[in-house]
Amino acid sequence: MTQDRSAQSRQRRLLIVLVLMFFAPLGLAFYLYYGHGTWHPGGHVNAGDLIQPVRPLPPLSLPLWGSGTSAANFLTRKWTFLYVAAGPCAEACRTRLYDTRQVRLALDRDRDRVQRVLVADPDCCDARWLHEQHPDLITIRAGAAAAPLLALLPEQDSTGAAAPRVYLIDPLGNLMMSYAAGAKAKGMLEDMKRLLRLSSIG
Repeated sequence: MTQDRSAQSRQRRLLIVLVLMFFAPLGLAFYLYYGHGTWHPGGHVNAGDLIQPVRPLPPLSLPLWGSGTSAANFLTRKWTFLYVAAGPCAEACRTRLYDTRQVRLALDRDRDRVQRVLVADPDCCDARWLHEQHPDLITIRAGAAAAPLLALLPEQDSTGAAAPRVYLIDPLGNLMMSYAAGAKAKGMLEDMKRLLRLSSIG
């Protein structure tokens, strides 16, 4: 009889231990996430600001800078970094172009899934510098044809011009994220690696 009670006690203790092993991590996770308001899992933090809801681009035929030709609906099928240069491409503009170039290069085998687009005024940049430093850059001439695209950009200054942000367009042609002027290239790269890893498009 004593042995039966002892066996039952051991089984009860084992059951309690198993229940605690199962529920303790779950309880801790709930406490950290909901009861400890400042803690959130780092893996779910984007460096960029999500645009919610996403903004689908209309069909566009955009004039290529420095030529008389236009490109139609090329802002699909690839992930696109979009930057708008208002006036001359000064230091901040050149830094952002450098950042997006380095992010694309760092993607290695996935770099062909990403393209870079600059919308620029006719007097924006030195054509030779642009060609030498950014041969992969698609440059669009700002004007009436580009107005429907610029109107979708959520961050604008008091004059209505696009603020100095890098925008991200998905391969379905949706404006879905933007990066503030001070955003680090490392964060942009981590976002892109995650998106390309999870995406079956583009």
